[in-house]
Amino acid sequence: MFVAQKIAAQIKGDRAIWMVVIMLSFIGLLAVYSTSGALTWQGRATTTTSYFINHLLHVVVALFLVYLCHRIHYDRYKQLGTWLLLFSVPSLVLTLAIGRSVNEASRWLDLPFLPFGFQTSDMAKLALIIYVARELTRKQDYIKSFKDAFGPIIVPVILICGLIAPANLSTASILFTTCLVLMFIGRVHYKYILLLILLGIVTLALLIAIGRMAPEVVRVDTWVNRMNTFLHEESGGYQVEQAKIAIARGGLLGVGPGNSISRNYLPYSQNDFIFPIICEEYGLVGGLLVLGLYVLLFFRTVVLVTRSPKVFGAFLAIGLSLLITIQAMVNIAVSVHLVPTTGLTLPFVSKGGTSLVFSAISVGIILSVSRYIEKLDEIVKS
Repeated sequence: MFVAQKIAAQIKGDRAIWMVVIMLSFIGLLAVYSTSGALTWQGRATTTTSYFINHLLHVVVALFLVYLCHRIHYDRYKQLGTWLLLFSVPSLVLTLAIGRSVNEASRWLDLPFLPFGFQTSDMAKLALIIYVARELTRKQDYIKSFKDAFGPIIVPVILICGLIAPANLSTASILFTTCLVLMFIGRVHYKYILLLILLGIVTLALLIAIGRMAPEVVRVDTWVNRMNTFLHEESGGYQVEQAKIAIARGGLLGVGPGNSISRNYLPYSQNDFIFPIICEEYGLVGGLLVLGLYVLLFFRTVVLVTRSPKVFGAFLAIGLSLLITIQAMVNIAVSVHLVPTTGLTLPFVSKGGTSLVFSAISVGIILSVSRYIEKLDEIVKS
């Protein structure tokens, strides 16, 4: 009891955001354990227990990172963002050149002398949001100058998104959209926002041209197939069809924990399509709970932004929150055939170490902003 009270005393920041992270992680543990039976039967996992323990360790590490990052003053992330961005560029290039291919896409970079690798796009997302938040803070007045907008903001956005897109267009699109929203909030002149959109379209066209000549580098065929399936097949393709069956089978209250049938038929039910399994086992109530938790995370972050005394904290918190929330909404939208199939995970819920780690760091930074707002409020009251 005393230990629990001591730990609780060390935890600062918005309690609602802490609750969201813990609840999503717990829901993820249940859903991943449920899907482990099917993976064991398919030979993709040794035992359900070992698979669950592996994910549990990832969750524990993620929650520790949330705690660790929330204890660091968010101003210290300014310099980290620049160095992380500089490291991300060669990492993304290396991933395209020699990265480990998963589902015909080079997304993983194996680390020398270590038994694991990581998705460099997850690191690049975090780095770019921190960097853009920093640059917008340095120019708090209405940005009308081409020099202030193009080099410091537009070029890094195009570069990072352009390097992520060949293997992961959906992640690049979400990151690009988040940066556009940040620029709008940061009062960048509309003509530079339009310029960024135009350059984004040109970059995409260039990638398509490269993909036609070198399909092993840029996954143009995959993009076209997914778009054709979305537009011309009423079912949305096999995965989406099975996802809709799972959601329909769940009804209002679901079939109960561990009783999913669709996990045996739905590919990547532990990753990209974990939301339908949650809906099948916990029903519409469970699905709305997950959806509501992401909305609550974004809402609480918006409240933080309105109270933040420093511009950098506001930009940083809203940028990271947008990144997590948009990814979650797109993942859910895929399952109900609202958008084409993507390779996006559901933050804090899906199986995946890299996604969990960088989502945890992002929320830890948001909580750091919240923590120091609370500290300032205490000083004002005293």
